[in-house]
Amino acid sequence: MTLGNKPVPQPLDYSGLSGRLPMKLTKTLLATTALTVAAGMVSADGHMSSEMTIVSWGGAYSASQKGAYHDPYAAANGVTIINDDSSAEAVAKLRAMSEAGNITWDVVDVVAADAMRLCDEGLALEIDPDTMLADAPDGTKASEDFGDLLVSECFIPQIVYSTTFGYRTDLVGSTAPTSVCAVFDTETYPGKRSLEKRPINNMEWALLCDGVAKDAVYDVLATEEGQQQALDKLATIKDDVIWWSAGADTPQLLADGEVIMGSTYNGRLFAAIEEQKQPIGMLWDAQVFDLDGWIIPAGLSPERQARALDYIMFATDTQRLADQAQYISYGPARKSSAPLVGKHKTLGIDMAQHMPTDPNNAKNTFLYNYEFWADYRDDIDAKFQTWLAK
Repeated sequence: MTLGNKPVPQPLDYSGLSGRLPMKLTKTLLATTALTVAAGMVSADGHMSSEMTIVSWGGAYSASQKGAYHDPYAAANGVTIINDDSSAEAVAKLRAMSEAGNITWDVVDVVAADAMRLCDEGLALEIDPDTMLADAPDGTKASEDFGDLLVSECFIPQIVYSTTFGYRTDLVGSTAPTSVCAVFDTETYPGKRSLEKRPINNMEWALLCDGVAKDAVYDVLATEEGQQQALDKLATIKDDVIWWSAGADTPQLLADGEVIMGSTYNGRLFAAIEEQKQPIGMLWDAQVFDLDGWIIPAGLSPERQARALDYIMFATDTQRLADQAQYISYGPARKSSAPLVGKHKTLGIDMAQHMPTDPNNAKNTFLYNYEFWADYRDDIDAKFQTWLAK
């Protein structure tokens, strides 16, 4: 799929990795530090901040980052890391911080489309992957290792994830849903649904379930008529929807039996199903692939920027990205990390089969169009919120 003359990046394939345990890399922390210095990532006087605020999404996802990145980095460098779970409001908050001239965040986890917006507005630091990010263990440069997932000059990809649906296995009757359009079928599956309180994904699913061909969805959604068509389809279930704002909301609503099905991130559902043993099933049909990663806010002091760049060098190397997959079912964004994906850190289960990119899960996927939402997000957001308030 393309928008304009740019292809939508294809997710990596993590199939066939079951049972492969993580391997130690020859790259050590000292080598990483040497690369950092070589790349000029220290402030003029050689100092880096001893404290940093890292912004992410909370819940199981932030826990995976803590285990794979934050704790090892803090222990090795004597740095205090403050966690902030404000990524859902990252664009608005960084705009406000920039306007006030007071940037309080050092590294921010965002989806690719938001990284594009922040980069276009000059609110995120441009990154040269081949000098600011670590090479792969075999010497492959980061630009080649990340490949097409480097969708913005300011974005450092971290994981491939999907937004999909979970459902209560004991509440859907004798026939479990197999199609995303079951969300709109309140006759067969009566009960409340949960959808995210924003247009992204909801508008695409609405058009798909209103008969629009998958490869025409964004062309239709770019028109006033197409946007209204999506809202009209969503209106058919509006009275049955509980709107969520945090990724943890749908798993909790499902666990409490307040909804029969709902959208959320596949890693959140993995945690509810495999770790918490909730009676929840995963609906992979029309799962929406997306990228998540880091940006560094523009305008940091030299000491804080140096610390942020040093952290990014460490947290996005081959082994660290593979390490995150030990905690949560998101695929690492580096090609060199894929062979290192092994078993869950505590459960001991093979993680490859739980990745959204596994062939059994990816039979009918929908590819999120980063450029479309970077261009249309503000306008469609306003229209969606007006519709929601009616």
